[in-house]
Formats: sequence, C-alpha cells, structure tokens
Amino acid sequence: MPTEKQLMTQMLKHIIPALMMINLTACAIHQKVKPVEVLQEKEVCIIENPAVRAGFLDTYKQSLMSKGYHPRQLPASSSLTTCPISSTYTANWRWDLALYMEYAEIKVYEQAKPIGEATYNSRNGGASLGKFIDAEKKIRELVDQLFP
Repeated sequence: MPTEKQLMTQMLKHIIPALMMINLTACAIHQKVKPVEVLQEKEVCIIENPAVRAGFLDTYKQSLMSKGYHPRQLPASSSLTTCPISSTYTANWRWDLALYMEYAEIKVYEQAKPIGEATYNSRNGGASLGKFIDAEKKIRELVDQLFP
C-alpha cells in the first residue's frame, strides 16, 4: 500500500501540469478595433501624449500619411474641439525578459465625438510569447484597421 507521501507525490504529478495548462490558457492578448467611417476631412490632429515614447507618435503619423491623411501634431493641452477630426493615443511598455509594448490605444473624434477606436492589450499575456511583438508593425496594423 502506498504511503501518504507517495500518494501526495503522485497527486502533485497530475495537479501541477493541469494548473500550468490552466494558467497558459488564461493568458490572453486582445485586440479590438472599431474603424472610423470614410472621412471627407484628410487632416487628422493628433494630441501629443508626452507620457508615451516618441516612436509611437512618429509611427502613427507615418501610418496616417501612407493612407493619404495629413497628421497635424497638437500640444498635450489641446482640446478635442481644436480640429474637426482629432485623435488621442496612449501606450505603455513592460519588461519581461525583454522590453515589449504591453498596451496601446488610439481614439479618433469628429467634433469631439468618438468615431473610432483601436486597442491592443497584452496585459494578460502572462507566459505567452505572443506579447513580444514589433511595436511599429502593431501600430501600423492598428492604424490600417482603424482607417480602412
């Protein structure tokens, strides 16, 4: 008859892998885009977010230009009503073996009313290697989907 210690060891051999699988399946990366409708206005005013790495804004502006839009950078203190079409953005990076973009959000407004939004969220990415993406490519992808 097995001892209590042997029974515990056998039980742990089954429980630990099961818990690891549950943990891995709980790791999720989400992306959601509500595209803007075709805009007659080609100027998109982007309100600068100084808390976000400069490369994000540069890539956002370049992506808009490649789609035929004319980005105009506004200071952080600007109002959504400064331009007919305005946009805000935020993003943050985290360290987990390497630096990666954990979260990104771009919102678009017409006359200060929301008309589109793109969000990338790997906060619950946990052990998923999918979180280690090329941030520039992801920003371009979000812009392509946001401005079809």
